[in-house]
Amino acid sequence: MKGDNNMTCGEAEKMVKKALSKKRFTHTVNVRDKAVELAALYGASGEKAALAALLHDAAKELPKEELLQILRENAIIAGDAENSPPPVWHGVCAAILAQTRWGVEDREVLDAIRCHTTGRPGMTKLDKIIFLSDMISAERDYPEVEELRRLSLQDLDTAVATALRYNVEWMEACGKTIDPITRRALDDMERIVSAR
Repeated sequence: MKGDNNMTCGEAEKMVKKALSKKRFTHTVNVRDKAVELAALYGASGEKAALAALLHDAAKELPKEELLQILRENAIIAGDAENSPPPVWHGVCAAILAQTRWGVEDREVLDAIRCHTTGRPGMTKLDKIIFLSDMISAERDYPEVEELRRLSLQDLDTAVATALRYNVEWMEACGKTIDPITRRALDDMERIVSAR
């Protein structure tokens, strides 16, 4: 069943296996497995979660110049992405390619691919699942990952808010540029969690 998408999960998996390094493909499959698990736990579409996860890093290994070209050629879809820190370009580019070349029409899937590194204010359940699955996939081994894995099975919103907070703290500690959308996503998620 393809739903709103011309690309099936099987086709997506074959395509990214060819396009990505072995290490990046392993990560992608791990993200898919985690996303499907969280989708089942939180009542989201497993098929949408699998497709978004398989495509989330499809543009990750493209040269920076090629990513910039994709953003410029698709300026209307890309919005202001060119002015974002380059490490987040691959998510926007993967969403653009999914929409313009791979026949993915499902807005929810495209948005989840697009914001998987930054989050965004008003994240959908699928956005949260893909963002979190990317951070806690099986091969990840940073100090806070076990805490995030535990939280991911208890409360999706708390896990995403905590993951966003860690992201901001890590980038600040390393002196890296933080995409303003990430700060807005963190504020939004913390508001949601504290309002409960």
